[in-house]
Amino acid sequence: MTVHEPAVTRFAETRAFLHDIRERVGKVVVGQDVVVERVLIALLTSGHLLLQGVPGLAKTLLVAAVGKTVDLAFARIQFTIDLLPSDIVGSEILDQKTHEFRTHKGPIFTNLLLADEINRAAPKVQSALLEAMQERRVTIGNHNYPLPAPFLVIATQNPVEQAGTFELPEAQLDRFMLLHRLQYLSPQEEKEVLRRNAALGVRRDGKGAVARTEFDVLGDQPVGSADKLVRAMEDVQQVHVSEAFLEHCVEITNRTRRHPKVELGCSPRAGIALVKASRARALIHGRDYVLPEDLFALAEDVILHRMRLGYEALAEGCTGQQVLQEILAESPR
Repeated sequence: MTVHEPAVTRFAETRAFLHDIRERVGKVVVGQDVVVERVLIALLTSGHLLLQGVPGLAKTLLVAAVGKTVDLAFARIQFTIDLLPSDIVGSEILDQKTHEFRTHKGPIFTNLLLADEINRAAPKVQSALLEAMQERRVTIGNHNYPLPAPFLVIATQNPVEQAGTFELPEAQLDRFMLLHRLQYLSPQEEKEVLRRNAALGVRRDGKGAVARTEFDVLGDQPVGSADKLVRAMEDVQQVHVSEAFLEHCVEITNRTRRHPKVELGCSPRAGIALVKASRARALIHGRDYVLPEDLFALAEDVILHRMRLGYEALAEGCTGQQVLQEILAESPR
């Protein structure tokens, strides 16, 4: 932030930019306001997001809408059992004319990468994302290549169908700053989805026509440039975090390690994610300071996937949500 630029004016412009994003996405995706907020938090903090939900909840549509709204390069990878690491990061190809190797960059060289059904790929493929997610670079052959900035992975996962899937290892789950569990829409929201879909009509294609989908509604004109997103990311760093808030974050993560029903507690990365996500949420809600409200609103998305319950707790029918509520109940609100 420049010295001569008033913080109030700067924050007002950023809040207007974020409001425009939510409004534009809302024209395409019905409901899911919390999910949109989580995507914005991930964008503003360069954190990665895992969306867990049954098929048909507009996960792919939502990510594509955000990409077009903010003028970001967008790529989608459909994870399957036969996917190879080179299908993601790229490979070296022998040029038959020059007899030299040239680098073919994969779809990971983008700003917004949608890893659809990430748990359907083999562990070797999943591990190909680790370096990119953590270090924002990939290795092809003997060379390292930096990824574009910003770079964000939004992955989806079906929690119901487990045939032909591979459970994500703890090391990779920890790379995701947030894991949000999508719920079904309310009856009123679902009715609005049906109403909008019924009004889509058809799109002419040459001599024929195809039924239009929600993807055809996505506008090509973004509400803001990548520069505006960078300014918003800088504003997140100006959101005040008190010493008391930091102590709360440390205490909550430490309780996950001491709780008798938890076999594996949170790493320090969980505390970092809590602070980053809380700052972004505060800015989205028009504040330049964090509140305990931010911590409690984000705790499940930040902490739950980083905890692993012990065998006895699982045998007793305990869930991660129950244990997390016990941990949070000890904290003052």
